[in-house]
Amino acid sequence: MDIVLRATAMFAVLYCLLRLLGKRQLGEMAPFELVVLIVMGDLIQQGVTHNDFSLSGAMLAVFTFGFWSLVLAWITYLFPRAEKMLEGSPRVIIRDGTLLRDNLRRDLMTVAEVESEMRMAGIARIDEVAWAILEPKGKLSFIRKDGQDARTDQDDEAAR
Repeated sequence: MDIVLRATAMFAVLYCLLRLLGKRQLGEMAPFELVVLIVMGDLIQQGVTHNDFSLSGAMLAVFTFGFWSLVLAWITYLFPRAEKMLEGSPRVIIRDGTLLRDNLRRDLMTVAEVESEMRMAGIARIDEVAWAILEPKGKLSFIRKDGQDARTDQDDEAAR
């Protein structure tokens, strides 16, 4: 039972920490950020299982994390108001060709990151963008002024 309580506490800490870190895509992480996440995983394991190195202890910790992930998914499904609180809401980054710097600052994004995402979507200049929206999962969506949807990395992968 001790492992379940520690796993629950670590799940809550990890969930809050990742929400505070902002909306960043895992594929867009710098090498140092990836190492930090891996080290965090090891530290979490040590905090959850303590001195219990048994297979049953590890499975219990993993199932506890899975359980709480499933509970949060159900809560967001059943209660739409909770979804906004738990997962966040989309944020407009560019409106009618104008970069909204206050919204960038809230999510700790730089202009260079937005421009890089624009280039990957096949957009050369900010003034070509009607809307750029930072989605709750960290993906940037672009809508061109000419009405065409901008291509994304996922579109390129799906076409392969």
